[in-house]
Amino acid sequence: MKIKIVKSLSFCILFLLLNACKNSQKKENTNPEQSGNLVELSYANNFNIENFGDFYLLTVETPWPNAEKAFTYLLAKENAEIPGDLDYDQKVQIPIEKMVVTSTTHIPALEALKEEKSLIGFPGLDYISSEKTRKLINSGEIKELGKNENINTEVLIDLQPDVVVGFAIDGNNKTFETIQKTGIPVMYNGDWTEKTPLGKAEWIKFFGAFYDKLEKAEVIFNEIETSYNGAKELAKSAEETPKVLSGAMYKDQWYLPYGNSWQAQFIKDANANYVYAETKGNGSMALSFESVLAKAQDAEFWISAGQFTSYTQLLEESNHYQKFEAVQHKKVYSVSLTKGETGGVLYFELGPQRPDLVLKDLVSIFHPNLLPDYEKRFFKALKE
Repeated sequence: MKIKIVKSLSFCILFLLLNACKNSQKKENTNPEQSGNLVELSYANNFNIENFGDFYLLTVETPWPNAEKAFTYLLAKENAEIPGDLDYDQKVQIPIEKMVVTSTTHIPALEALKEEKSLIGFPGLDYISSEKTRKLINSGEIKELGKNENINTEVLIDLQPDVVVGFAIDGNNKTFETIQKTGIPVMYNGDWTEKTPLGKAEWIKFFGAFYDKLEKAEVIFNEIETSYNGAKELAKSAEETPKVLSGAMYKDQWYLPYGNSWQAQFIKDANANYVYAETKGNGSMALSFESVLAKAQDAEFWISAGQFTSYTQLLEESNHYQKFEAVQHKKVYSVSLTKGETGGVLYFELGPQRPDLVLKDLVSIFHPNLLPDYEKRFFKALKE
């Protein structure tokens, strides 16, 4: 009789333990056949999103040029059932409530999604140009975090963001490693590695996933795409394709975009001929003044003329610029004339997210009869 009682108790205890284990793992689905739906990406090549319903797998293929590995991030809703064998680098619960971003190119996406109030810290606040986000900065809602390559980790840790969206030129960022050791996930954004204007803009879907607003992000991107392609089609109707020079001197080198760069794509889509359209490479070309003069002296337009804001300033730097026809005919345009209240250049912040506005600027410059009343957003003619 005693033996039967012991066996009965043992069975009951075993049943309770098994049931407890079952309850503790009810949010972990070990079905290896579970698969999600890939979010459609028409232009971006360096990330993808797989939608599983109550969680996303976001993979950044190229966080920086020549990256040796991709990063996979798990963005899970509360109480999401996560497969036990799922492989990922970092995990965060969505929708995000508190975020730190590290590039001004991230700001417009947050604003477009109406999530700018989730931004609680940024390295280099003076670089931010947006009036909407500057109001939050001025009211003390967004904290200064120092410099991107040397973030003030003490301030950041005190803020306790849900996630830090990192920007890096390589994988040797010790600051991000320190942040991750505290339990705050760092997830890389590689929008700047895309080669096309619409490819960069499509990264709004990256941010849409963090706020569980993918549908809204897709609507926003579709509007940008339609606007961009409309401007591109309009440019095709132009009767002439002017010759265009880009870039500027720094010290004794003239830095210009390669012909396969996103900057050169703008010129092509605006139905103009970039003087170095045949070149290919990453980063920028560095050429001598003499070689650029020989190739582009007769260019009708010169755009992205560095930090110059006036012809007086340009010629004070070097009177040799007067040899270019674009200078003689006052057809030099710079993005440095459109700045935020603390000196940040709006083009570098908003341009990647709104390529349609950039393209319209250039169409209005190269073919003024096609957009006669258009008010340029970024590119402005140099002052006298």
